[in-house]
Amino acid sequence: MLALSSSELDRISELLGREPSLVELYAFDAGWSEHCSYKSSRAHLRKLPVEGATVLLGVGEDAGILDLGEADGVRYGVVVAHESHNHPSQVVPFEGAATGIGGIVRDVLCMGGTLIGLLDPLRFGRADLAGHAHQRYVAQSVVDGVGGYGNAIGVPNLGGDVYWDESFDDNCLVNVVALGLVRADQVVHSRVPAGADGWNLVLVGKATDASGFGGAAFSSLALDEEQAEANKGAVQVPDPFLKSVLMRATYRALPLLRALGVREPGFKDLGAGGVLGCSSELVAAGGMGAEIDLDAVHVSAADLPAEVIAVGETQERMLWAVPPGEPTELLLRIYNEEFGLPHVSRGARASVIGRVRSEPRYTMLHRGTVVVDVPVQVLTSGIRYEREVGGAPHRESEDPRLCVDLAAVLPLVLAHRDVCSREPLIRRYDRMVRGTTVIPAGHGDAGVIAPIPGSALGVAVSVDGNPRYGKLNARVAAELAVCESARNVAAVGGEPIGLTDCLNFGNPTKPAQMGELVEAIEGLGAAARALGLPYVSGNVSLYNESSAGSSVAPSPIIACIGRVADISCTAGFAFKRPGSAVVLLGARSAALGGSVVAEVVHAAGGSLPRPSPEVVRTEIEAVRRGFADGSILSAHDISDGGLLACVAEMAMGPNGENGVGARLSSAGDFAPSVPESAAWFGEAGGFVLELSAAAAEGVVGRWRGEGLDAVRIGSTVAEPILSAGAVTFALAELSKAWLTPLRDLYA
Repeated sequence: MLALSSSELDRISELLGREPSLVELYAFDAGWSEHCSYKSSRAHLRKLPVEGATVLLGVGEDAGILDLGEADGVRYGVVVAHESHNHPSQVVPFEGAATGIGGIVRDVLCMGGTLIGLLDPLRFGRADLAGHAHQRYVAQSVVDGVGGYGNAIGVPNLGGDVYWDESFDDNCLVNVVALGLVRADQVVHSRVPAGADGWNLVLVGKATDASGFGGAAFSSLALDEEQAEANKGAVQVPDPFLKSVLMRATYRALPLLRALGVREPGFKDLGAGGVLGCSSELVAAGGMGAEIDLDAVHVSAADLPAEVIAVGETQERMLWAVPPGEPTELLLRIYNEEFGLPHVSRGARASVIGRVRSEPRYTMLHRGTVVVDVPVQVLTSGIRYEREVGGAPHRESEDPRLCVDLAAVLPLVLAHRDVCSREPLIRRYDRMVRGTTVIPAGHGDAGVIAPIPGSALGVAVSVDGNPRYGKLNARVAAELAVCESARNVAAVGGEPIGLTDCLNFGNPTKPAQMGELVEAIEGLGAAARALGLPYVSGNVSLYNESSAGSSVAPSPIIACIGRVADISCTAGFAFKRPGSAVVLLGARSAALGGSVVAEVVHAAGGSLPRPSPEVVRTEIEAVRRGFADGSILSAHDISDGGLLACVAEMAMGPNGENGVGARLSSAGDFAPSVPESAAWFGEAGGFVLELSAAAAEGVVGRWRGEGLDAVRIGSTVAEPILSAGAVTFALAELSKAWLTPLRDLYA
């Protein structure tokens, strides 16, 4: 099924000066899809900051690269890619999620990076409620797909998040983030270099088959239940064991190519658009063209149509551009003989399928017949639309004044689907493989790894975005996501150095939904500029709605990457010892819109807390200094569930068994101008910090002198209790409420 509109078909004929061939039609169908061309969003994405001192390689290639720093005189970069695999994961959840991981891994691999970590922000329908069997199946299968692929390729899962909301009942969101490590002088580019005329194009990986045919167009349309079976054919089939071999073979090939003097090979992932999409983009980025022989492509069956060979999105494939002769022979030998691809997967191999040409024209032959012959820029420049931007709906209202019973409400907040422990989900992932993990997923606000052997230099990474906020105000939700992701990196002692974004929205042809996208981008840009953080990669996923017109909650999902100068100066969120000071950094707010407590007590209305990124930036620097000088023992970002839930998690620890309690003063003592329920459960951002008692007074005084809102609110105690003013909870009872909700779902 082609997704091209009649006007787009007319435009193709106009550009070519003739009617397109069938293969050309499918090529444009993929290349002009929202998934590939960003035809509705590209003009607005220019508002995002993409430059900065930490950027080694910015937006425009398979992945971005941030400056991690030096170790033993060598400068390293963190390769980061962020994608979505939403529609495939709704239709075929296990395979859709697994191939999302597979694709993002290739993006990092093709930049010359060694894979060091994965993250998986997930959004599901009401899988935790009775009567929603399909939503439950989707949630379970997606998690199994992420774990099944990531575990098999031996890359640790460093974190992620998960939210449940009715807007995802018919359209789940599966975003994936991958990190890699690369020497700054050994970056590989997603383009052919100057002077590459006559270079060979070498396809490596799985035999091309019919799986994933039409995947890019499918991902750019609203889901239709009546076409569910047909859409399954557009989902690729994962093979993580083949990928594991491809990864090792690629790690072997890169230094050997450099030894032959090939310091700038072209290397690109085969994703949307298959052979045609990848090869045309690879050569066009270098200002050149190509000639491809489809008969040279290794295939799973002899009778595959030309259009399937050309644009099918079979997984586990990459494309090299290298000089003829010894470099080409080296690649063929490594993949086919040394690592034995044909023996790992039927039909898999490395094959020379074409050549780079200096003339910027792209041609394809099939059985001696020319099936594609177009200027390469016509294929790759895409198409742009100026969509009508309507007023985005703002659903905020006056904040309710809640009078809640702390003793009754805190256990309900901790048991809420967006607050409760994710351990039953996370335990399905290998968090420690490779032995580089410093803070595992679920133990800190960000995952931390030390990827350079013998070096104390670390990487911290977090991913955030709250759909409850997106429902109320897309712009503010975006600003809050940026601020929270940066705070989470700081909460483990990291210095934020860059961002990625994945924008999951509805139908851009509907002005109000297009308005939500535009407002979110504006919020992302404003917050990032105030924090001094650039975006180095990202993704836009539109048409996340069902055929009935039900759209997902606006969901900008942000990953923040941080530098940890010394991994010995970092810590998870659990309280470390009795007798410490508990310090609140960050003002409380009366805003309760989108909060967990408002949902728990069935309170209508409310406004979102307004972040001040400039203040957040100062708070982050203060926290970073506190970790560096040893005064901060643990830290936790205040988010879902508010201040009291935050302190409860620190007392319980990641497994509910930490057992270091806390006694807190009354809310009126530290937030006298804010209603008590909002002070304890409002979700205005900030930090709860455990400081050594000896250092606390001086640190708090210094912060207040810098204009920060800092106050000591209590102390840690040896008893397994949490006291908030006059109310006292047993940690065992709080742990039971917090640990139980997801056990049945992921049993």
